[in-house]
Amino acid sequence: MKELAGRLTAVDPDAGAAVRVIAYFDRLAEHRAGLEALVRGAAVLAGCPARLTDAGRRVHLRVETDGRRRDTDQPPDPAWPSAALSPDGAPALWLERTGAPSVVDAVILERAAAVIRVVLDRTRGRAPTASAEDPALVETLLDATAPEQARLHAARRLGLDPAAPAHAVAPLEGPPRVVAASALRGPVPAEGRLSGPEESARARPAAATAGADSALPAGRVGVGPAVPVLELPRSWAAARTALRFTAEGTPHAPGPRVVYADELGGIGLLAELVVPGADPPPDVLALEAAVADAPWMLATLHAVASTASLRGAAVEVNVHHSTLQDRLGHAESLLGWPVRTPQGRLRLQLALTMRHLGRAQP
Repeated sequence: MKELAGRLTAVDPDAGAAVRVIAYFDRLAEHRAGLEALVRGAAVLAGCPARLTDAGRRVHLRVETDGRRRDTDQPPDPAWPSAALSPDGAPALWLERTGAPSVVDAVILERAAAVIRVVLDRTRGRAPTASAEDPALVETLLDATAPEQARLHAARRLGLDPAAPAHAVAPLEGPPRVVAASALRGPVPAEGRLSGPEESARARPAAATAGADSALPAGRVGVGPAVPVLELPRSWAAARTALRFTAEGTPHAPGPRVVYADELGGIGLLAELVVPGADPPPDVLALEAAVADAPWMLATLHAVASTASLRGAAVEVNVHHSTLQDRLGHAESLLGWPVRTPQGRLRLQLALTMRHLGRAQP
């Protein structure tokens, strides 16, 4: 192999280097090298740090070009050259450099990943084959009556680290989901926050869902708090409550499409007091009558309740400030209380929330 590499180098340097890479990893495989040695080989050959991340088997390691292991919590850059450990798997081995991979980089990744896969299968068993959305496993994980060992087994089959927190997710449509807490990290955009009692509902506009919340299903979603996997039944109950606070986000059904239970605060207690289908309280009856009076009423009142100022509300519904004032005067005459005072605005917020909760269950 050494002689072949020498001959190829004289004709094509990349081809010669690729043969040497193959020979190098073949030797490591023959000597049953461990994972760290394989990642170290990739880093040294590529001349840049390399890392291996296999969440399903709880493998996270990173090696610098000097051969020293220096792990990090920073996620890999999707632009880095990478290789999966299985034909249909996600990238797991990364070379930390930007730009298109060279021929030698591609060979390093392919050969290292192949040997790493063999080592992982030998030492830690094959990677979980269950889908992260497997309904049976998710149902087991969220069932408080299921044995602890069964729930831990389900978590591992789903690729979840039993020692790491996760969220239970309740979509309006589709089966329950479980999402690792690390997948939902990220700041909440300022434009996604609501004021008043609804400010605790983390609303993310469509543009933001491509970021931190891309792991969530589309549509209306309630998200339970991040908890250890054995406490996911509690997170599931909270997620279903949060789902009741979601809305379509349209003028006829304004409100957030994604609500996080742990950001509801005290407003979440309303879900226990308001029973869908029961006789609504007087303020909700007054609100229903006002909404039926004009097509702009619901969107306007929601804007007043959920923005920081009346000028902000006017921008929200795309009307002049004076037009908004005229609308609010008409609304107040129908409601029977002012909505431009702090107390009246709070009353409006509560009425809107109770109206929403009192309608049909999501």
